[in-house]
Amino acid sequence: MKDCVELLLNWYQENKRELPWRMDREPYHVWISEIMLQQTRIEAVIDYYHRFMEKIPTIQALSEIPEDELLKLWEGLGYYSRARNLKKAAQKIMSDFHGEFPKNYSDILSLPGIGEYTAGAISSICFDLPEVAIDGNVMRVYCRLHNLDWDVSDLKVKKEIGKRIQEILPKESGDFNQGIMELGEVVCIPGGAPKCDECPLKYHCLALLNGNQCLIPRKVVKKEKLEEEYTVFIIRYKNYYALHKREDGLLKNMWEFPNHERFLTFDEVKEIIPHITSIRMGITNTHIFSHKKWFMSSYVIEVDQKNNDYTWVTLEDIQENYAIPTAFMPFLESISK
Repeated sequence: MKDCVELLLNWYQENKRELPWRMDREPYHVWISEIMLQQTRIEAVIDYYHRFMEKIPTIQALSEIPEDELLKLWEGLGYYSRARNLKKAAQKIMSDFHGEFPKNYSDILSLPGIGEYTAGAISSICFDLPEVAIDGNVMRVYCRLHNLDWDVSDLKVKKEIGKRIQEILPKESGDFNQGIMELGEVVCIPGGAPKCDECPLKYHCLALLNGNQCLIPRKVVKKEKLEEEYTVFIIRYKNYYALHKREDGLLKNMWEFPNHERFLTFDEVKEIIPHITSIRMGITNTHIFSHKKWFMSSYVIEVDQKNNDYTWVTLEDIQENYAIPTAFMPFLESISK
């Protein structure tokens, strides 16, 4: 691995992608990008990042923005707890660090929503601290270089790889961490065959030498996702649609169309929703979370009286001011058409 350090650094400097959060080493910019990139493709994040920075350019602005506005900016990225933790962390920075992003690893790690990987990334990229940033890309590259048939979902494996990389971490820790992650994202890729011909480390890769590059790291069989059924109500009164905030569980405190666990018949819907003047079947949608799968059917319902249990808003108001979770977005798109 020591022989690969300089090769990797040179490759990164010559081939790194021009991304907006790489234009400087401002920790606020790196922090926001790292949180956005969790569970999300780089291509999908770029537009969100630009909108976020235009609306919330500073830590203070983030600490003060109303939650509904923040979630609207985050709409479509999913995992909304990330956005809420960003605001909590910004408030902590304002109260505990006098509004200045902390400059040491332990203080960064103390912020809500920041784990070891993100703390390591910010510490090395922004402050040149000798901290590793171990994610799936890093573990895949390391295991292939050493031809290690390790289960990278095992926390012990992650810690061992982190310890070994720490031993050879150069003073250019930020470039090294970004370089090995970049290599895993664009060359030593997870899906399909890695692009070994383009790899600057190909002559040092033991998995390639042994023909195991597509077998390493070990593919772990994932647990089957818990399946749940929901009936969604698209309720309209004149030009207004019914929304409500989810009170608990997944998507807690998010705006959504009213819904009911399990699939309901026409007659069951009529018992639940008062003042119906017309009802028809709407679209269906299947949404996959990290550990659950929702099967969603819907009814489009006209009523002649508002139900005070709901918040009634126009379609334009929903589109401009209310953050709708991705699971419910197809239903919003169906009425937008």
